[in-house]
Parts: sequence; structure tokens; C-alpha cells
Amino acid sequence: MASHRRPKQPSRARVTVVTATAAAAVALTSQAAQADPKPSKSEVKAKVDKLSHEAGDANEQYYGAKEKQQKLEKEVGALQDKVARGQQEINTLRNGLGSLAAAQYRSGGIDPSVQLFLASDPDSFLDQASALDQLTAKQTETLEKIQEKQRVLAQQRKEAQDKLGDLADVRKTLGEKKKKLQGKLADAQRLLNTLTVAEREEMREKDQRASRAAGDRVDLGNEVPASARGAAALQAASTQQGKPYRSGGTGPSSFDCSGLTQWAYAQAGVNISRVTYTQVNDGPRIGRSALKPGDLVFFNNTSHVGLYAGNNTVLHAPYPGTVVRYESMNTMGSFQFGVRIG
Repeated sequence: MASHRRPKQPSRARVTVVTATAAAAVALTSQAAQADPKPSKSEVKAKVDKLSHEAGDANEQYYGAKEKQQKLEKEVGALQDKVARGQQEINTLRNGLGSLAAAQYRSGGIDPSVQLFLASDPDSFLDQASALDQLTAKQTETLEKIQEKQRVLAQQRKEAQDKLGDLADVRKTLGEKKKKLQGKLADAQRLLNTLTVAEREEMREKDQRASRAAGDRVDLGNEVPASARGAAALQAASTQQGKPYRSGGTGPSSFDCSGLTQWAYAQAGVNISRVTYTQVNDGPRIGRSALKPGDLVFFNNTSHVGLYAGNNTVLHAPYPGTVVRYESMNTMGSFQFGVRIG
């Protein structure tokens, strides 16, 4: 017989739980939407500027590692050349030693008294016997040379091997720095992409107008440069205002911070090194109160460099997305020290 029982209705408690769960899901969805609103244009700019500063620091670290790599590659190449030349010298000495030994063996194959008896010219034989004695002394000298060259060669090979180990470490560091630099730039670009094309263009034009206005109204005072070379470097850099920052840029169409300072001093006839971490050692260090126009000025743990222009102002290539411009030292972060180029 078929059952005619009525289906069991859900309890009031179960309905309440389901309803509460649905309400919670709606609330969480609403909160998530509210927690991740589209950033405003000013917020995007602030975040992009921060990332660009960090990218500028990463850029100097990357090119610092690259410069170290290039230096090590030259050192390794020079050592390997020395090793190759040393081995060739040893091979030449060994070949000569083998010829001497063969000559002695051939000469020693007949008793000297028999050789004297058979000699058609005894005086000639005696001259040859004397030459054999000289060959023995020369052979000893050759052996000593080989031993000494082998010691030097072993030392050079070890030095080259150590340098190759250092080079491998630097290449690994280089890859990490490059990845960090690219990551910062990519993050900044993703933020910029949240803006419309018109908003991005407006932001770019606003930055350019601000840079031009800063250059037009800059008051450098009347401070006297410490040297004619410093004055010439500053003058050269001033002609590059408005040129864009580019990672690895060394001029004349674009610059990074240390690329600008290196280029400027090259125009003054002075060769300085490539990145901030080596430019810090290109001259004596000086404090803020001793700065003169043309001095190098370092900021933010020496990750950034510019040229002191006078009246608490720096001429520099700030970071990606900006141009070469004058800027107050008060807005540039932590001042480290200045370096005076002779």
C-alpha cells in the first residue's frame, strides 16, 4: 500500500540559518566591493611616484652589479691570458729540455775514451765534451725555471678560479636586481593603466609643466664653484633640462641619475665612474655646509646622485617617468654627503 504522508517541512531554525548565511554572503560581497574601490588619480600618482623612486634605486643597484660584472670579466680574461702564456712558456722549456736530454743520451751511448780514440780530431772532441758539461748546467737551470713557472701558474689558475666564482655570484645578483627593477616598473605601469588615456596624458603634461616652471623660477644664488671643472660640469648638465629619465641612460638623449653626472663631467674633461656606488669614491667627501656648485650630492643611502647647483638646489635626473630638472634638496630624501671632483 502506497504511503500518503505529507513531506516534512524545513524547520524554522533551518530557514533562519540559510537566510543568515545568504545575508552574510551578500554583506561580504558588498564589503569586498567597498574594500577595493578604484584608486583616485591623486592616489595613483602618489603610488606611481613611490614605485618610480624605488625603481630608480633598483636601477643603480642593477648597473652597479653590471659594472662589477664587467670589471670581473676583464680581470678573469687577463688572468686566463697570463695562464695561457705561462703554459706556453713551460711547454717551450720542456721541449728544450727534451732536446737536451736526447742529445745527452745520444752522446752517452759511447764511452768517452772510445769516442776520443775514434775522433779524427781529438781537440774537436774535447770541445764537444766541454759543451756537454755546459748542457748539463743549462738543463739544471731549465728545470729550475720550469718549477718556478709551474708555481706561478698554479697560483694564477687558483686566482682565476676564485674570480670565476665571484663572477658567478655577481651574475646571480645581477639577475635578481634586474628582476626587481622590472617588477617595480611593471607595478607602476599597472597602476597607470587603471587611469584613462586622457588622465594619464593630463598627469604627464602636469609634471612637465611643473618641471619647466621649476627651471624657470629657480634661484641658484651666487655661490662660487669649487673648481672650473665643477662649473663646466654643472653648465653642461643645465643644457640637458627636460631630457627624459631612462634606466641605463648615459646621454645625450636620456639619462639615469648617475648617467647624467658621468656625462656632465665627461663634458668637462673628467672621467668618473658609472654608478652611484662607485661615484662616492671618485673624490673627497664633504658635508652639506661645505657644498659648492658642481659637487656631487648623494641621497637615500647613496642610491641617488645629482649635481649641487647652489642655494640648496640640485640638478638631477630623478626617476622613471620624470625629466632632468632642478629640485630643492629638502624634497629629495635623506642627504648622505657630497663628493668634490678635482
